[in-house]
Amino acid sequence: MIKFVFLINRVEGMSFERFVAYHREHHAPLFSSIPEARRYVRKYTVSHPVPAENYPRPAYDGLTEIWFENWADHDAFFASENYRKLVHPDEAAFIDLDSVAVMVTEERAVL
Repeated sequence: MIKFVFLINRVEGMSFERFVAYHREHHAPLFSSIPEARRYVRKYTVSHPVPAENYPRPAYDGLTEIWFENWADHDAFFASENYRKLVHPDEAAFIDLDSVAVMVTEERAVL
């Protein structure tokens, strides 16, 4: 399993509350609505910071995880017309694309 973690910040001028609502209520359903998501994506999550006393202030406004079985599924998903024409353009509506941090991982269970 290949996992992609995208650490994201909101576009300038957007409140944190509006960012979370847009991510959860508009973008995530849009992402999930394309047939390629059901075909190629094994897991898709969106997460946002919550108050956590005694922890540092979050460095990012949100986190998206996308899991694929293999690189071929990754390539097919991101090359699909539905992703390129519907989902990808929507990202700029709420994500500061210049600040995105990405980590590509393979999970190794420890406990």
